[in-house]
Amino acid sequence: MGMLNANALKIAIFGSNCSGGLALTTVPERWRATWEENVELAKLADRSGLEAMVPVGRWKGFGGETDFGGVSFETITWACGLLSETTQISVFGTVHAPLFHPILAAKQIVTADHIGRGRFGLNIVCGWNVDEFEMFGVAPLPDRRYDYGQEWWDVVRRIWSADAAFDFDGEFFRLKKVRSQPRPRQGDRVMMMNAGSSPAGRQFAIRNSDFHFDVCRSLDGVAERVRETKRMAREHGHDIQVFTPAYVVCRSTQREAEDYFQYFAVDHADEEALDHMVGMGAATHESMSTEFLRQFRANAAAGYGGNIGMVGDPDRVAREMIAAHDAGFDGLAIGFVNYLAELPFFLDEVLPRLERVGLRQPVASDAP
Repeated sequence: MGMLNANALKIAIFGSNCSGGLALTTVPERWRATWEENVELAKLADRSGLEAMVPVGRWKGFGGETDFGGVSFETITWACGLLSETTQISVFGTVHAPLFHPILAAKQIVTADHIGRGRFGLNIVCGWNVDEFEMFGVAPLPDRRYDYGQEWWDVVRRIWSADAAFDFDGEFFRLKKVRSQPRPRQGDRVMMMNAGSSPAGRQFAIRNSDFHFDVCRSLDGVAERVRETKRMAREHGHDIQVFTPAYVVCRSTQREAEDYFQYFAVDHADEEALDHMVGMGAATHESMSTEFLRQFRANAAAGYGGNIGMVGDPDRVAREMIAAHDAGFDGLAIGFVNYLAELPFFLDEVLPRLERVGLRQPVASDAP
């Protein structure tokens, strides 16, 4: 069921709760992220055997012509709604630990877990977007954010496991007579992921997570890092699966896919929003060649600041997904310019190719 199934290469839908999805583009067909679209997308992904819906935790947009990400659903309530509309797929909520008190978060997470009958997952974010933190009046802790996140998670786990009310006297939280019921359906935890990429963030994920999102712009040289992540998690007494986000442009021919990439990510990139996201401002650093800078910005516009791109015909996209698995990744979190318009072709053409090489199992004909 969902993220707990046996597929060797899992596929999640990433970012559909936010306007624009993963693409900083002005094209008219870009993702609007209405509630109705999210429900239709979740039902399609559920019927098709995809493993998860993973949202982006977003509180304000990035400006520009489209205000990329400016329309967004709060992710725990979003997940509750989608879980009530589906039967198999896992749905995650993305929680910024510094913005959610752990007692409140523990109760919200358990509620979602029971609504989804064990299909809810938690994506912990320890904070990076200064604009959003300032909006909340919360001071970021750039050098201590994972220390804070660890204590936050320790409180949540203690709430779920305690047999009696307890006091907690930590560095960041001092709590009295804490008690909360019910517990998660699986005892004292729910599925948890983290995308920490700094050394401290990666260590946090290795210690605590079931799933680590390793964000990379290329598969070159990542296999050893993925192997190391899994080895270090085993040393902490548990297994971890490693995912990476990717944007997909899949068309009938390679030329069609490349032309569409040029159209949405280059010719119609939301340049102002892109500048804001990547912090480039002048965007002409002397150490970057003109060609490198052009490619960097196109990739960032196509994939939420710069994820792996899989652009091509179904054979090419399938080969690149197989290569990701060969590099050690257990799953991909994918996005499209317009999820509902593009996902059906991907499901019809790419998934069967992955099934033929044994990375995925066909969905049963009587699946809901």
